[in-house]
Amino acid sequence: MIYLDLFLGFLKVGCFAFGGAYGAIPLIRDVVMSYGWLSDEMLTYMIAVSESTPGPIMVNLATYIGSSQAGFLGAVIATLAVVLPSFLIILLVTALLKTALKNKYVQAVLRGLKPCVIGIVLATGIYMVLGNCFGTVSAIKVNLQAIIITVLLVASMFGYKHFSKKKLSPILLIVISAAAGMVIYGI
Repeated sequence: MIYLDLFLGFLKVGCFAFGGAYGAIPLIRDVVMSYGWLSDEMLTYMIAVSESTPGPIMVNLATYIGSSQAGFLGAVIATLAVVLPSFLIILLVTALLKTALKNKYVQAVLRGLKPCVIGIVLATGIYMVLGNCFGTVSAIKVNLQAIIITVLLVASMFGYKHFSKKKLSPILLIVISAAAGMVIYGI
């Protein structure tokens, strides 16, 4: 039964995850919480680990959750389920690409999805920052270390942009965050 649950849960994520990995995080959270596979805190940690390891976040999360719930076969099933819709859509789009992109209705749908994806990504980011720095509504707990790291990252990002006139690389932000975590939380 767990294999079917993993397949259907991550197939749902793969089918409805528009906007890339960040847009998929709320959907992944919903699926994982509804099945009770991970706690909200553990899922937040796994999102951070998935972000800092090579590969797409959705695939990394699906592989980890599948592995933690049903071993190697669970990891394979969850990973296949999350990538299957994208794989099939890419095959279909490649076959119909030239005519589909010229279609005004397809362009209208894509333009309509952009604000939705931006809102989902922004809401997820705010939810994660507030959840990590101040806890949940039911259990408010100020995490001073997380607030310090968040302020450090925001200051680094804006300071770098102000002085160099370029955006700070996400890779460098991850390195700064990891170093700050080691210093603030202790090695």
